[in-house]
Amino acid sequence: MRKYRVNEKLGKRIKRARKDKKMTQEDLADKVGLHYTTVSRIERGLSNPPVQTIDKIAKALKVSLSDLF
Repeated sequence: MRKYRVNEKLGKRIKRARKDKKMTQEDLADKVGLHYTTVSRIERGLSNPPVQTIDKIAKALKVSLSDLF
């Protein structure tokens, strides 16, 4: 089993929510105050963002934290 599987699942859910809102990674990054490459890393499960960042992403996407987890 891969070490960071939870990050991969989180990233996929963020990506799905972003696409449902018809947002680009750049759009989401601007709303959250991140660089678009950071959003890309999060969506691919390569980054372990702090819960505060995940909360900002959830608010920008207008979903609950539980929707992302």
